Amino acid sequence: MAAAVEREGVHNYSYVFPFEKNWNESIFLKYMLERWTDSFVYAAIYVVVVFGGQLLMKTRPRYDLRPILALWSGILAIFSIAGAIRTVPELVTAVGKHSLQYSICVPTYFKGVTGFWSFLFTVSKVYELGDTLFIILRKQPLIFLHWYHHITVLLYVWYSYTDHTAPGRWFMVMNYVVHSLMYSYYALRALRISIPKWISIVITSSQLLQMIVGVCINIMIYQIKGRGEFCQQTYENLNYSSLMYFSYFVLFAHFFYTTYIIEKPKGVLPKPSDARDKKHA
Repeated sequence: MAAAVEREGVHNYSYVFPFEKNWNESIFLKYMLERWTDSFVYAAIYVVVVFGGQLLMKTRPRYDLRPILALWSGILAIFSIAGAIRTVPELVTAVGKHSLQYSICVPTYFKGVTGFWSFLFTVSKVYELGDTLFIILRKQPLIFLHWYHHITVLLYVWYSYTDHTAPGRWFMVMNYVVHSLMYSYYALRALRISIPKWISIVITSSQLLQMIVGVCINIMIYQIKGRGEFCQQTYENLNYSSLMYFSYFVLFAHFFYTTYIIEKPKGVLPKPSDARDKKHA
């Protein structure tokens, strides 16, 4: 019966690429179970490079780096769009064919196509740390939200993969979708393409909405587990997730308020959630 439920939870994709079909999730899971704590090493290196880099750049001229920034953001935009296209259908199927509770409590998304994109999502959090180098080298303001978000997302995603945490289905899909918009925006800005202000407001609003949904999902899981029903997430992980998403909500709400609500001098164009051409979400 359990096996049948697992099979039903996987979306029936009309086309599966060879690299998705041949993906061996068990090998990566074994690696993560043994090495997920490497994420702390990556985070420590990130902190040293970021704040050490700021000190080094104090007496040096800024670098423009727009072509490289456009390429970097463009790669992440294409990656995020592809990830969204390949993971959204499975989430829709989980909710539509089963239920909302099933989608946040049964981790069938680690199989098949979404299993492969879950792997890419996990390792991409290391790659995304490179975002901050552009802020440092271009001598732009580095806000707390930026580096705090990068570090905590990396640690939480790597830690959660080892448990095959069920609500990760929602967290991954939301992240892919929001990053599709966000990195596309950054790529266009790096190319000096003029973008209406309302676009940046929409992107920041989507980031804030992502945090609100994350908080709501965690509340639902507390209720489900409180009723004694099955939900694939430990209380330890749930507590970390709740603290993380609530802190994100506060920080993004503050960013939204100070960027779009408080009156700015004329000619200043707000940008979504960071201080580069700019940020990760």
